[in-house]
Amino acid sequence: QVQLVESGGGLVQPGGSLRLSCAASGFTFSNYPMRWYRQAPGRERELVAAISPPGIGTTYVDSMKGRVTISRDNGKNTVYLQMNTLKPEDTAVYYCKAEIRSIGYWGQGTQVTVSS
Repeated sequence: QVQLVESGGGLVQPGGSLRLSCAASGFTFSNYPMRWYRQAPGRERELVAAISPPGIGTTYVDSMKGRVTISRDNGKNTVYLQMNTLKPEDTAVYYCKAEIRSIGYWGQGTQVTVSS
């Protein structure tokens, strides 16, 4: 079955960096685009970044452009989200998502807290 397991979240000071990972299994990872979302308390889940199957095409939410980089290693079935210059408003649970034959699969999420 499809499994997505995020890791790498934690508490970081404003201006700091974190690298999130999402390990995928149960499907042919290299065939599908991957996405990172986040959900802050009291807010809707929003798309943060997306990457094409070969990892060439990427898109980012405007609020994080220039501060975040999505990448993937198809040999390791893993997608990454490098986040720099973090702000308190980046505090959220971060999820990765795969959409396979119109079905969305989510990981359990990893908490990112940006606070001094």
